[in-house]
Formats: sequence, C-alpha cells, structure tokens
Amino acid sequence: MLGPSAHQDSYSRDQLPPFENWPEILLERPEFQYPEYVNAAVELTDGVVAKGLGAQVAVKGEGESFTYRELAAESNRIAQVLIEDMGVVPGNRVLIRSANNPRMVAAWLGATKAGAVVVNTMPMLRAGELTKIVDKAEIGFALCDQRLKEELQACAGSSAYLNKILTFDGTSARQGELEARMGGKPATFEAVKTGRDDVALLGFTSGSTGAPKATMHFHRDILAIADGYAASVLAPSPEDVFIGSPPLAFTFGLGGLAVFPLRFGATAVLVEDGRPGNLLKTIEEQGATVCFTAPTAYRVMMGEVAEGRGDLSSLRLAVSAGETLPKATFDAWTAATGVPILDGIGATELLHIFITNYPDDTLPGATGKPVPGYEAMIVDDKMNALPAGEVGKLAIRGPTGCRYLGGDRQTAYVRDGWNLTGDAFSQDAEGYFHFAARADDMIVSSGYNIAGPEVEDALLTHPDVAECAVVGADDPDRGTIVQAHVVLRESVDGDEALVKHLQDHVKSVIAPYKYPRSILFTKALPKTPTGKVQRFKLKAEKAIKQG
Repeated sequence: MLGPSAHQDSYSRDQLPPFENWPEILLERPEFQYPEYVNAAVELTDGVVAKGLGAQVAVKGEGESFTYRELAAESNRIAQVLIEDMGVVPGNRVLIRSANNPRMVAAWLGATKAGAVVVNTMPMLRAGELTKIVDKAEIGFALCDQRLKEELQACAGSSAYLNKILTFDGTSARQGELEARMGGKPATFEAVKTGRDDVALLGFTSGSTGAPKATMHFHRDILAIADGYAASVLAPSPEDVFIGSPPLAFTFGLGGLAVFPLRFGATAVLVEDGRPGNLLKTIEEQGATVCFTAPTAYRVMMGEVAEGRGDLSSLRLAVSAGETLPKATFDAWTAATGVPILDGIGATELLHIFITNYPDDTLPGATGKPVPGYEAMIVDDKMNALPAGEVGKLAIRGPTGCRYLGGDRQTAYVRDGWNLTGDAFSQDAEGYFHFAARADDMIVSSGYNIAGPEVEDALLTHPDVAECAVVGADDPDRGTIVQAHVVLRESVDGDEALVKHLQDHVKSVIAPYKYPRSILFTKALPKTPTGKVQRFKLKAEKAIKQG
C-alpha cells in the first residue's frame, strides 16, 4: 500500500480516505516508476541543475527572474527559514498566498523541500474564505505576499490554527520579512527525504458553493502529471517558454506554469495580470511558445490578432482547458493564427489533464483521447459501460486519482475503482471523447435532453456573438427551457429582431428543438479566475421567454 513517510506530523496521511475507497492507481508504465524516497521540489530545481542547465532561466516575472541555480538556492534558503525560524516540521501544512510571480514559485518549492504539505491559495480570497481553508486543513503556518497580508491576518485572528505568518515581497524589491531572514542562510540545503507517497500538496476545489473540499496529492503525483501529459502531449524542451493566465493556486496553473516547464528545464513566464490583452502583449514580448488559458481568452486574443493588434507567431502550442473548447472557437483560432490549439479536460481531484487532443491527432469539437497511462469509459448510473455514441458519465483512472481530505464525498466521486468527474460525455467509434455537459447541467426541456455547450457552439458561429453561456431556466409550460446569455461584439445592438435572428441561426446549425427560447444580452459573463463561466449565477437570473 503506502510507502515510507518522512512526516513527523502525520495529519495528512491520517486524513487519507480508507484505501478501499481509493480509485485504482495505474503505475505500470516505466515513466511512473519513482524511487521510494523522492522530493518533487528537488527534482524540479536541483535535479535540473545537475543536468547542466543551472544557467538557464527557470522563471521570470515583472522585474525579477531566477535561473535554475538561483531558484534552487532561493528555495533552499526558504526551506531553512521555515524549519529553523518558524519551526515547521515535515508534514505541517503551509499556506501560500500570492499572485503569480517568481517569489511564489520559490516559496512553494521551499516549503516542499522542507517536507511541508503546501496549500496554495488565490490572492482574491477574503478572510472568511481563508478561514474555512485553514480550519479544514488545520494549517498553522503561512507565507504571504506582503501586499495581501491584511485578509490573512484577519483570518489568523479568527482561526484556532493559523498562528505564524511570514510575509515576502512579490515584487523585485525583495523587502519582505522572508527575504530578510533568508539573507543569513546558505544556498545549499539537504531537503527532507520525503516518501513518494507523502502528501505534498492539498488542492482545494474551485466549487462555487458549500464547504471547501481538499484533494490530496503525493510527491509522485506532481511528477507524474509532467512525465505523463506534458511529456507525451507537449514534448517540452529547454528552448520552450511557457505562459498562461490560470493562477498557480489552481492545479491547472501550477502544472502548466510551474511543474511542466521546471521538469524539462524550460522557462516559465508569470503574469499577475492574466487578462487576454496583457497575456497577448507578454506572449509577443517574451517569445512564448506554449500557452495555457481558457477558450474565452483565446477568442479575445485571436480577435486582436485579426485586427493587427498582436503577434502570436512565437507560439507552437495553445492548451485550452477550464471550459470545453467550442468547435467554432477552434476553427476561428486556427484560421487566425495557424497555431495548434489542444482541448483537454482535467480535474483538481486528478491534479491535471487526463483526456486531450494531440498536436498530430486533433478532432475539432472533440475533447480527444486519454493521456498515456489513463483509461476512460462512459458509464450509466450502475457503472455499466455504454455503447459508442451514447451520452453517459465519464469514468477515469490512471497514475493520479481522487483522495479527498476527510468528509464523505470520496464514495460519491470514486466507484468501483474509477473516478467519476461529474461530466456527461460520449465516445465515438474512433475512440474520441466528446463533452456534452456537466452531468448536473444537462437541460431537460419537454422531455428532450439538451447539452448547453452544443447550443453555445452553434451561437458562436454567428458573427455578432463574442461570447455566450447557456443554462436551463424554469418555464411553466415546458418545465425548463434553454436560455442563452450572449455577449455581442462591439457596435452590435441587441434587440428583438436579433433575438429572432440568433434563434433561427441555431435552428439552422443544430436540431431545431435545441434552440434557445430565451436570449438575454449582457455586457460580460461571470467567471472564475481560471476563466470558467459561473453558470450558477446565470441560473439565478429571471428567465425571459422570447418565443
């Protein structure tokens, strides 16, 4: 079962779900064979230096950058501050609060070298939200960008656990408390000899309601997402420059903007302002080659390029996740840029992407095929496999899998050794997986099952539509109707004539019964920091039946 542990504080291992409730973990492939003792942070820093890449730029931000040799030294010093000055022992939980910048990466790596279990958090969280996380994971220590300390200090005042906070300077000024303590520490440090099955990271899910849920990931899991997805799909090299918008606090961002580039000696460019305009500007300035962001951001950037206001020619790959990639967006992006764009689906529970398109095997409108090492199937409510073309629940297993910290959700997410992601999919005869909807977002109208993303894709083929999101809205006659929230392109006026025009357009693209009977025009869609549309907020709006 579990291998040896270096944790003196056994809280995380004690909180693992019963082994019989785990998903089956598939580790037969040679790339997932790790020694009993491995520290992921050492592999991502000192291990790269040992390969002769110490002078290569590892991570850069606005005004600050670290080579691999410098990043190894910085993280070594941070580990010593945590152990010697703060009293962290292996297995203690350490919270990190920061926007995307090189200092946050160094803090994460330093805490991991110290044998801590790291909890990366979003900079926009408020004291009450932070307190729920701190209390859930019983976190006693925190490293915080000094620009964001007020909310964390308020959290400490209300939490029974958090009592030691050390601030750092997320800018290039290096004027934080952490930097002052690092000054007297040597650049070398023997990292804690963690076991491959020691918990290294707690990833809190980005759910919009309810109590926070933490997923538990081992040191080997962090390496496996790089040695699986990144190696097989992205094929990174030291010449690559990674960039993107997702926060490092989310596993999509941590993988794409830290783990993947560092594992292969590439360079990560971090931006605190991940809005499409700034992302486009930075891609051009830094010569980025691999980009991670959401479909909505790609639509904005390709629009700018089409108008001659940006250059994406340095990119060799664009990775899209967070929301399914509509075929209309795929086609428009490819026509505007010529850069391969890869749809994929991942989950915090499995750490990163497990189904994807490939640069040499892409089917527009499909999510793709399983990442090497993962298996996927479509099942019904009784876990019976469904035939090709039939929509059901997506079941996944592979080298990573769901382990919730405490709580009773584990048995809902894992059944018969498979992870059930909560997504409705189908698989075609050629093996490609097609997203239908979140399982709880399928719209049932007058007895018809309608997948919102399909309607969205149809709307996005209309030249007047910039963005859209489709939800189900209550209706006295049909129970539920399809309701579209539409952001129009500049200079386009939303009126009743356009509503009718868009409805007719959808009817001409997909089956007429799927058309949106309600269309609401809006200036912007509510989104999470990772670019996911918050459809639960749209569902709360009053339905306006348009025909």
